[in-house]
Amino acid sequence: MVLPTSDTLIRAAQTGDRQAFAQLVAEAYDSIHRFAYRWCGNRTDAEDITQLACIKLAQSLGQFRFESAFSSWLYRLVINCAKDWYKSQNRHAHADIDTVIDAEHSSDLTAETSIYLQQLLRQLEQMSEGFKETALLVHGEGLSHAEAAEVLQLKESTVSWRLHEIRKQLQRMQQADGSWGVSL
Repeated sequence: MVLPTSDTLIRAAQTGDRQAFAQLVAEAYDSIHRFAYRWCGNRTDAEDITQLACIKLAQSLGQFRFESAFSSWLYRLVINCAKDWYKSQNRHAHADIDTVIDAEHSSDLTAETSIYLQQLLRQLEQMSEGFKETALLVHGEGLSHAEAAEVLQLKESTVSWRLHEIRKQLQRMQQADGSWGVSL
């Protein structure tokens, strides 16, 4: 979620400048939606999470203190919104797999890969707290271990350990049921 957002724009939005806030949302919207989609793997849910994240952004922008990159703070906000949305919906996985390829988010994915992605997201949901966002930040968004650690407010070694554990758990799950072969 690399945003070319200037501190001046953020500060103006924090003081109540509606045009600055509108520009900030316009610059961040696609990144927010893309990450929400990667989080849930479902276009409709991603739209709901994105809407919630934009509302939360308006409510909490004043809390951003420029102590980290704005993109790191925004990732954390989207992660929290996704978690809150799922809790409010009382569901953690979809009964149906959205196999329609979303050209905006997965233009390079085949239908088979899209199904594997859905399965992988379900497997990540079953793992310990924090594993899913760690995998999505590093493998989905391409952040380094250090960048993901900053977003998640963890040590870099914790991110590395989580990724190692994810690989081990996915390998065990695959061996147990002999199913799909997605690896991280």
